[in-house]
Parts: sequence; C-alpha cells; structure tokens
Amino acid sequence: MSVIRLLVLGSVRQHGRTHGYQVLNDLEFWGAHEWSNAKPGSIYHALKAMAKQGLLLAHEAAPSPAGGPPRTEYEITDAGEDVFFDLLRHALRAHDERIDVLTAGVGFIVDLPRAEAVGLLRERVAALEGWRAEVRKHWSPPDDTPEQWGHIGEIMRLWVHDSSSDEEWTRGLIDRIEAGAYVFADEGERQTDVLPPGVPNPYAKN
Repeated sequence: MSVIRLLVLGSVRQHGRTHGYQVLNDLEFWGAHEWSNAKPGSIYHALKAMAKQGLLLAHEAAPSPAGGPPRTEYEITDAGEDVFFDLLRHALRAHDERIDVLTAGVGFIVDLPRAEAVGLLRERVAALEGWRAEVRKHWSPPDDTPEQWGHIGEIMRLWVHDSSSDEEWTRGLIDRIEAGAYVFADEGERQTDVLPPGVPNPYAKN
C-alpha cells in the first residue's frame, strides 16, 4: 500500500484546495518525514502523478507575492475521495502492513464516522487473533525455547509478542473512541491539532 498517496490525498482533502508547499508543511508538522517516505521529492511527485490519474485537480494559481513562479494548487476529485477512503480503511483494518501504514491511517481516522472507525479496528483485532492462532497451531513451544528450534524460535516469540501488543493497543483505541474521544466525521468541526496548547512541535523548522 502507498502511504504517500494516503498522506497527500488526506492533506489536500483537509484543506479543500492547497498547494504542494502546504502539503509538505502539513506532513513535516506531523513528523511524517521521520516515520514514512514523505520527503519533498516524493510529495511533489505524488501530487503531479495523482493529478494525471484524475485523483487531484490541478489549478494554476497566481504568482506568489514574493515574486516567485505561479504555484499549482490542488483539490481532490470524486475519484480521489474514493481512493483516499479505500486506503484509509485498508490502513486501519490490515494487520500485516508496515507500521507507517497504520500510523497514517490513525492520522486520518477522524475522517470516518465513529461507528465505522470502530468496526474497522475490530476487524484488525480479529485478524490479529486469527494470525496468532495460526502461528500457535503450527508452533506451540513450552516456556523455554525447544532445543530443536534454537534461536529461530525467538522469531516466533517476537511475532506472537508483537501481535499481542498490537492487539492490546488496538483494543485500547477502540475503548477510547467508544468512550467519546475525538471528533469524528459528521460530529462537528474536524480536529486538526496534534499537540496540546503551548507544547512545541519537535519537527517545526526554526
């Protein structure tokens, strides 16, 4: 799955109509350049590519006040909306993707209705449970790694441990959402703040 497509589509959608520099600023503010492949080159490439694919509509804007060249502004199309939500739903339900996929999905989780978000996370929990059961079906060691597995048995322990931790975190998120945390789609103004008031952003440029 393309994390950069989800991030860029989500940023453009959030603004309604915006230019690449604003998208870059958004993703840097969220720290996405640290946990994903959202670098300046990939962001601008994604904007141009998705405009050619009909997912974004490109507008030639007036020259910048500083006297630079005209900026291209983008807005998401109906097709882009469909792709955005497909990527978002996949990011939240999939149990076997990289951590940056889930991270990006959680970043836009409030763009979904509350009930749908919970449903997707429950699918994630079920998938984690099923995967862990499958591992244990074929490999059920005692407390100590069996001699015949050697250090390779630690790989299985790592997988089971990671899936258990992932499930615990996902269940916690479900509980918080069901308790009323955050503002979801159709509940009011979208929550865009990622830091409490007065807390400096560690990714902000000086």
